[in-house]
Amino acid sequence: MSLAIRNVEMFRQPSRRALMERALEPHILLGMPQLTPFGLSETWLMKELGHRHWLMLARCMGMDDADFRTADGTETYAAICATSLTNAQLNRAHANQVLCIESVLEPVSKTQVSSRHRLLVDGEPIGDAELLSAFVRRTRENDNVSIARVELPGTNCFPVRLENTLARIASDVRNGRCETHLGMAVMGREVLRDFHFQPAASQEFNGAGLLYFAHFQAFVARAFESWFPDGAFRNITRKDSFFLGNAGIGEPLSVELTAMDREAMSAACCLRRSDGALIGRVLLTASP
Repeated sequence: MSLAIRNVEMFRQPSRRALMERALEPHILLGMPQLTPFGLSETWLMKELGHRHWLMLARCMGMDDADFRTADGTETYAAICATSLTNAQLNRAHANQVLCIESVLEPVSKTQVSSRHRLLVDGEPIGDAELLSAFVRRTRENDNVSIARVELPGTNCFPVRLENTLARIASDVRNGRCETHLGMAVMGREVLRDFHFQPAASQEFNGAGLLYFAHFQAFVARAFESWFPDGAFRNITRKDSFFLGNAGIGEPLSVELTAMDREAMSAACCLRRSDGALIGRVLLTASP
């Protein structure tokens, strides 16, 4: 009888708030889902950090889950608009090690929030990441190009942070004011190489039907493996990504290499829709 009671308790569904807290537990035993042949998967990492960012934001706003909505009930998303991965040594992560993610949420403005994440494997640092989000909604139903920022009720729960370096750089990139970053030209239109592809609707779009931010860097990695099959630029030490738009399901995209310094192991590239519209910029440095 006691065994049956324990089994009932074991399979009783926890509350969404309790599950949200579980998802924010800092320690993860690394296995195949989190790894590649070259260490910690950057795509998995960005998905995990994005999920934690949204849950931390919902918790800060006193919500039981991350179902963000405007005052009139319109579905809204905490869209990631920039990420920065620094001091990266993802190749140091291996199966059966313990990854610890130490996270903190920092408000930037009424529509933007930053989360910072310190990454450690078995207690040793392997990188730092920052994610910057903005609340957005579609202004036309099912149109991913019609994304616009919106202010949500409840965001006044935290004080406004007046200065954030990633937010400032992201604003400059978005508005064409950033000429150089990480020692690379940002606004140059010269295309050194390009890579064309079509994202898979069932794999690279998220549950909101939007092109998932975590796959932008995966698209860049796919392009670099095509351009440099020798594995150059594989061991990323710094990567800053700026998301400037979205794309519809079934729409072809391209990655364009716009600047590169093989000696410094740095590069800049952009992502474009089939109509030529710019939807992202990625700048990176790597170790040999």
